[in-house]
Amino acid sequence: MDSNPYYYGLEIKCEEVLHTFPPQQQAKQPGLEYLMIPRPIYDNPNYIGTGKMNNQVAIISGGDSGIGRAVAVAFAKEGADLVLAYFDEHTDAKETKQAIEQLGRRCLLIPGDLRSKDHCKYVISCTLKTFGRIDVLVNNLAVQFIQNRFLDISDEQWHTTFDTNLHPFFYMTKAALPHMTAGSSIVNTASINAYIGRKDLIDYTTTKGAIVSFTRALANNLVEQGIRVNAVAPGPIWTPLIPATFSPDMVQNVWK
Repeated sequence: MDSNPYYYGLEIKCEEVLHTFPPQQQAKQPGLEYLMIPRPIYDNPNYIGTGKMNNQVAIISGGDSGIGRAVAVAFAKEGADLVLAYFDEHTDAKETKQAIEQLGRRCLLIPGDLRSKDHCKYVISCTLKTFGRIDVLVNNLAVQFIQNRFLDISDEQWHTTFDTNLHPFFYMTKAALPHMTAGSSIVNTASINAYIGRKDLIDYTTTKGAIVSFTRALANNLVEQGIRVNAVAPGPIWTPLIPATFSPDMVQNVWK
């Protein structure tokens, strides 16, 4: 098996990978990718970009790790420069930046709390100051809290989930939109749970459903400006959010 830290086991069958997850748990969200065992796959080294995004600038929230990191590297392969807005996972962010720069693209790291409207404005301001344009905005950050009983969801948890999972999408989009033109794109990360309604993630699922509706309405609102708005709804993905929110036993059995 290749020991390259940037991908894990790409040459072995998927079902073999799924049985290599040892019990593990991290102390807090959003979690740290460099502590995960095994390290997540975020790049296919056999894929060569074709210049789909030459000299474009993309902002990715939660871009330090997980889905955000994979998207950042894929965009860099297509010729984009990246702005990664993240909370405080500096080791992961520096590793992602290194991967992007190894592909010959530039990368700006902006740590901070995207629950703050002012910080979202700051991210946009720094992007324009550094690169002078915004072509793609990827809204991708979330927390989740396992609760088996609906009555165990506290008011504080409910507000934290919405403040993190939904409000930054609005703030970032509102700040970026005046600087986007026809051909620009906004991509929002939703979840399969918006459609299946996972019973132990009610508040998380609710925010993801709101993101789907936000995406549909915003797409209709911006279509005449030539700005595309789409959402992706991933299923279970081996990201830091898993060991940061699931028990060790759940981590070991999450794929079964």
